[in-house]
Amino acid sequence: MEDYVYVLDYLPEGRTDLPPHKRYPVVYGIGEDQFTLLEIMPKSGVDLTIGERIYVGKDLAKREKVAKIKGRVSYDRLTATAHGELPYIIEEIVKKNEKRFVKFFNEAPPITSRFHSLELLPGLGKKTLSEILEERRKKPFESFADIASRVPFLKHPEKLIAKRIEIELSDPNEKYHLFTRPFFKRER
Repeated sequence: MEDYVYVLDYLPEGRTDLPPHKRYPVVYGIGEDQFTLLEIMPKSGVDLTIGERIYVGKDLAKREKVAKIKGRVSYDRLTATAHGELPYIIEEIVKKNEKRFVKFFNEAPPITSRFHSLELLPGLGKKTLSEILEERRKKPFESFADIASRVPFLKHPEKLIAKRIEIELSDPNEKYHLFTRPFFKRER
């Protein structure tokens, strides 16, 4: 379960694709730890802004803006606004948790004898993989800037991580999940 969520979209009047009698205020958010997409009912009278970090953890007394967590939602249930904000907010979360993702570059294992988990990062091929593995053998990476300076064709490692997370969230047929938990249709 997530403790904090970033707001992707806030609909104070509810979803317009629902009949008026079934509408309720709704927030779509993405979790900070597992990148879980959630549908949340806000408390009445609260103001929320896109990109805002809100508490959704188990301690109900700390939930200042959240009345109820409706549950996980699939990528296709998000609004157009949420889809538009998602890449920026994912990248922001990745940058704020730099140590976690630098650790991934330092410790990512092979999946098979011919396929490495780092190759799942979009645009990262065998040559760049080889350079990453060689550099991390010399000395562990310390930051995104360190990765960018030691691996010539990898100028923005945080963007590759963010794009990979977006792929995992948006593609229901994605086989490998490095950073997210797969969404199953029965969770609806």
